[in-house]
Amino acid sequence: MSRGKKIIITLLLLIILIPLALFGFLYYKINSIKSDEQVEGITNILLLGTDGRENESAYRSDCMMIVTVDNTHKSVKLTSLARDTYVKIPGQGTGKLNASYFWGKDQLLFKTIKNEFGIEIDKFVQVDFDGLMDVITKLGGVDVEVSEKEMTAVNSLVPSTYDSYKNPEKGEMKLIPETGVQTLTGYQAISYCRIRDIDSAIYRDARQRKVIMAIASKLKSIPVSSYPNLIKTLRPCVSTNIDSIQLLNLGYSAYNILSTGNSIKQGQFPVIDEVHSKGGKYKDAGWVWLYDKNSVVVLKQFIFDDIPMENNKYLNETKKIELNA
Repeated sequence: MSRGKKIIITLLLLIILIPLALFGFLYYKINSIKSDEQVEGITNILLLGTDGRENESAYRSDCMMIVTVDNTHKSVKLTSLARDTYVKIPGQGTGKLNASYFWGKDQLLFKTIKNEFGIEIDKFVQVDFDGLMDVITKLGGVDVEVSEKEMTAVNSLVPSTYDSYKNPEKGEMKLIPETGVQTLTGYQAISYCRIRDIDSAIYRDARQRKVIMAIASKLKSIPVSSYPNLIKTLRPCVSTNIDSIQLLNLGYSAYNILSTGNSIKQGQFPVIDEVHSKGGKYKDAGWVWLYDKNSVVVLKQFIFDDIPMENNKYLNETKKIELNA
């Protein structure tokens, strides 16, 4: 495989599996690795964003997304799983989905997702928010459209995020000056991802996807000469169980899918339409999303059959709703 194609695949891996762990190893070994094999069928990877504090050995996953490289339908998908989804956690009873990670890290989260939604996953990429801030700082910021309510909320979070961010390259603290498309610094972007008081956690998930897509857009424009520093920044803040050959093959598959003009498709579960889900305080779990158990078909058909969630016929069904209360 040519060096040029390897560079393209490396970039695609960064774009698809932000932040694509193991890139330090992959960068130093890439000249000795040769692979141009496509990954057949459908591969699901759990992308985890964690917000654990220093010296914490157990913490919840703040962001959970399923990245799907679908070579059957020639599509790439990014599906958020709401962290407040009420679920049964094997061996722990019931609670929020992100509590699975607290009790048993990725392995228990895998089991919970399989038991609850019927989706078997065994691959993950994990990044902490400090690491994501470093990446955005290295990129010189990312462009995100900010509403008036979001601007007020971000600016209230910026001081504390800035103070906790130890990167010497973070510069002078700045607030977002106005609404519209703004180039957000690392600490501003993470503050944007953390907003939750102005609406609900579902919108928070959507904001996290917006930031990831903004990073992907920015990555497309950076020169190849910037890759080494970016990879060096990524390496200490990510972990994964995907080996380098698998990463290359996934990247090659994603490259072939997206090079034809296809864009990354986005989804969200539960389906928040005030019919197939209900948000509120429940028992001793705090504020959670109860969801229609039969609506799992919408999630599975999006991932495995490439049917857009908004076009799923089941959403017209109101007689089969069964909340997981």
